[in-house]
Amino acid sequence: MLFSLKEKLAKQQSLFTQTGGIHAAAQFSYEGELLSLREDVGRHNALDKLIGNTFKKQSLPLGNAILMLSGRASFELVQKATMAGIRHIVSVGAPSSLAVQLARENGQSLIGFLKDKSYNVYS
Repeated sequence: MLFSLKEKLAKQQSLFTQTGGIHAAAQFSYEGELLSLREDVGRHNALDKLIGNTFKKQSLPLGNAILMLSGRASFELVQKATMAGIRHIVSVGAPSSLAVQLARENGQSLIGFLKDKSYNVYS
């Protein structure tokens, strides 16, 4: 299921397809269904948009969701995910050492370098 997330994210990133320089944050169900996706030139802004949209729908916390990030997983992104109740974070890029530390302290799953046939589990 995890390997399918990267492809599903890419298919839905309309702005990335047009520009080549837009990040995305997506919410997936545990079954791999895309529930929500937001894009922005900034990784942090894309996640803020995703969380804000969920807040507007009164669907927080996001304890039953997988957060997919199109770039690196920084400390700040893990921190925002924590505040939104997200327990599982998957990124196509590398996590920072502080992101790994925070995810471990919070009991979150943190997966990085998601490729077509491999990934790294950090927490």
